[in-house]
Amino acid sequence: TEAIDPTAYKYQFQDDPYLAPRTSAEFKLFSLSQESGRSAAKYFINSNPKFFTKDFAEPHIPCLMPEKVSLLLEEVSEEALKERISLRKVKAAVDMYDQLLQAGTGVSMETTHDLLDLICLYSDREPVQEGGPETEDVVRQEGWRIRRASDFLKTIWRENNNAERIFNLLPERDTHCYSALIRGMIRHGAYVKAFDMYTDMLNNRMTADVRIFNALISGAPEVREKYNERWDLIAELLNQMNQQKVQPNLLTFNSVLKALRRCGSLARTQALHTLSEMKALGIAPSLASFDHTLAAFYKAASPTQGQTDLLQEVMSELAGSSFTCQDPDDVLFFSNVMRICLDNKDIELAYRVQSLVEAGENWRLLGDSHQQTIYYGRFFSLLCMMEHIDVVLKWYRKLIPSLYYPNVQGMRDLLQALDTDSRLDLLPTIWKDIQLLGHANKSELIEELLALMARETHSPEVQESFAVCALDVKSVFNGDRGTLSLEWSTSALCHITSLLLRAKRTQEAWEMLQLFKAKNRVPSEELMNEFLLECHAAGAPDRAVELVQLSAAFCLPATPRLAQQTLKDFDLTDEQR
Repeated sequence: TEAIDPTAYKYQFQDDPYLAPRTSAEFKLFSLSQESGRSAAKYFINSNPKFFTKDFAEPHIPCLMPEKVSLLLEEVSEEALKERISLRKVKAAVDMYDQLLQAGTGVSMETTHDLLDLICLYSDREPVQEGGPETEDVVRQEGWRIRRASDFLKTIWRENNNAERIFNLLPERDTHCYSALIRGMIRHGAYVKAFDMYTDMLNNRMTADVRIFNALISGAPEVREKYNERWDLIAELLNQMNQQKVQPNLLTFNSVLKALRRCGSLARTQALHTLSEMKALGIAPSLASFDHTLAAFYKAASPTQGQTDLLQEVMSELAGSSFTCQDPDDVLFFSNVMRICLDNKDIELAYRVQSLVEAGENWRLLGDSHQQTIYYGRFFSLLCMMEHIDVVLKWYRKLIPSLYYPNVQGMRDLLQALDTDSRLDLLPTIWKDIQLLGHANKSELIEELLALMARETHSPEVQESFAVCALDVKSVFNGDRGTLSLEWSTSALCHITSLLLRAKRTQEAWEMLQLFKAKNRVPSEELMNEFLLECHAAGAPDRAVELVQLSAAFCLPATPRLAQQTLKDFDLTDEQR
């Protein structure tokens, strides 16, 4: 079928149904393993192309064949330099360039541009080959997102590296040469040096291109401390663009809007002005443009309750549209907009956002699996908070597991929604889902589930289902299912025992009472009262006496009262007295 099957797992996992992930932890492990295996296979194929010379695919599928990674041209020539550049061999390309200079052979300006672009892109280091060993001299960024290892690497611009050396050796330098170095310096954190390079370019009476201005605007907040100074620098760069007759593009305005997020209160007025300027020039904003603008008005944890007018206008403008990714930050739009909906408790606006996600192939702009989890987690939390339980369960079945693996907080939100609409009879079903989703080892979630089941007395049928569920929870605490056992708490023991008592499972409840002593826990007075009432209803004086003895062993303050009540309610023998 064309529609999404909500009971099916993601397409990427359907090659091996047995190993299809059923929990968020398995999803992460499976995805990492799949990506690691793919990268390792690609690395092996590219490193040993001689073993993969036959092409069985019809028609030919280039991505399944070995990439050209080995050098074929060994002579000192510009063609050999071009080959090294195309294969992203940074060190080899620099060595070949130096050999050409030593031999007195000139290198064309076009090839020099490509060489500078390569060196500056990787900050004069070899790129991390997919599936291959990682290079040293890098700063590792923290994060758990499911991405390639190279996505977590951040390099630093080194002083007097090969890019600067080659640049200084050039007899003639044009805008592209300056552009390569400036963009490389901004990319790798040398912001002040980039602005110095731009000043040097102006002193040589050269004009910048749009990529230089985009990079400098994005780096402006890094070279000024005060908000007004940052905006003044951005405005000055925009004026220089106008003077040099450089036409701005979408990334120019997105760089301005992103920089404005670090300009304090100035951001609100200038962001709207920037959007208006974009439209006046006929440049359609991307999702990142709106995301940066909304960020100026809706700060996380800021007092903007109920103020969603701007977002309403944005959603009206975007309604029914289909988007393609034009800016790397486009993928942050939906998760950030859903945060605003959640902060303002605006469920109708959240539905409009979800409708936009479902339009065309906009779902592709939800970002990686981490961003998707954030988006759907916020949407589901808002549903649990604002909607009737029937609507919540409809979305619950639609999203899980095909699109979303709820975390512990998501399941707690669902439990609260069930409690709000008095549908606690569904708790045993939710407990099964908790187990399938891998959250049965989360003690705080189990405690909340047990507390909701034990809080009130229900019909015999519901109490029986609660008792079965309680015994299942008990097996999890004891580690009977091959998993690590959980530490028994007093509240968990009390709740399970109480649930068994209410379902008339007296023997199993009595066994639970013995666990208190084994686990060094003290039962509550309310639980002892429930036991005494059950003994009276069953006409079991022996159990009542044993209960009083057990209470005395626990040194409960209620022991005298329990003894007195037992003497009053039961006809005891002299020995029992």
